[in-house]
Amino acid sequence: MIEHRAALARWRRLDVVIRDLPLGLLLLAGSFLPVLQGHGTQVGGVPDRPFDALAVVVVAVESLPLAVRRRWPAVSLTLVALGFAVDQVLGYHTVAAAGLGFALVSAGVHLERYRRTTAAVLSVAYVALAIVLSRLGSEPVSEFVTFSLLLAFAWGIGAWLRRTRAAEARHRRRVAEDTRAAERTTIARELHDVVTHHVTAMVVQAEAARYLTAAPERLDQTLTAITDTGRRAITDLRHLLDLLNPDHGTEVGRPSPGGLLSLVEQARQAGQPVEFTEDGTPAESAGSADLVAYRVVQESLTNALKHARGSRTSVEVHHGDREIAVAVSTNGAASASPGGSGRGLAGLRERVAVLGGDFSAGHDGGGFAVRARIPTGNPT
Repeated sequence: MIEHRAALARWRRLDVVIRDLPLGLLLLAGSFLPVLQGHGTQVGGVPDRPFDALAVVVVAVESLPLAVRRRWPAVSLTLVALGFAVDQVLGYHTVAAAGLGFALVSAGVHLERYRRTTAAVLSVAYVALAIVLSRLGSEPVSEFVTFSLLLAFAWGIGAWLRRTRAAEARHRRRVAEDTRAAERTTIARELHDVVTHHVTAMVVQAEAARYLTAAPERLDQTLTAITDTGRRAITDLRHLLDLLNPDHGTEVGRPSPGGLLSLVEQARQAGQPVEFTEDGTPAESAGSADLVAYRVVQESLTNALKHARGSRTSVEVHHGDREIAVAVSTNGAASASPGGSGRGLAGLRERVAVLGGDFSAGHDGGGFAVRARIPTGNPT
């Protein structure tokens, strides 16, 4: 099987003319077999004529141009049709005359320009050939009509194959475009979640540092927190860039153990009072549910820092066998996207929906609450 595939791969790497040549050689050789002479295509009823030197030329013109039927379909069809006409008028009736059907199919598939003009010229040429053959032979007009339908059918097969291949090519392009769009959306979502969270924390901490010049110890703590946040941002960005490497896996990994607590601590360092509750044991096979839950908490804390800084925030995460429940509520006038793009919450809604969960975000009493139910995909 492996040797067969290797041989097939080598064959496909050959030039298209070399790959198309065997058919022409087969028709050429078959035309000179005594058992097949006089048993080829016959149109018009012209009496058979013994093979002579001219027959060799006619057979060569009918068969050898098939080698270029894909590279130069118009040239191939013209030469083969000319050889076919001479074959029928002189009465050789060779097997090579069957090459006209192959040339028509190939032209129907591969001819790029002047397709209608080519079809019209061939039709006129066939009518002229039919008139000549009707005077030389004894076939009724119905035979010429029948053969013309066969020729049109061969062209139609090629045209149908052409349309089918074009439709498949368009489908592949659409799939590729959709895949690239999905990848860009995923990258944009990850960048938003990673960069916005860390940069927001750094901005809040930097603004607070302005008022701590009289308290060196607290200023040092704030600057250290900014440094740590920047390092975490660099680490997360490097991880995201690794995902864009073709040699890297395509799946975004699960958050590290204690990742939720790290998010909470980072928000606390930025001056946000956060109450954190996490119960249950994370499932070993939670798939991407852990990452989605992590992003829900991350985006919610980012919004709390941006829009309700200093307000009490509660983070509750419950790990169940079948789902992860996340609830983040903030007191104060937090909102979904004041002055923002709203992309974060919309992205969270999409993430949760993909896993078949539920997501809600909105005002709750005097504050703002985000709730998510994220299925882990584990059976009951």
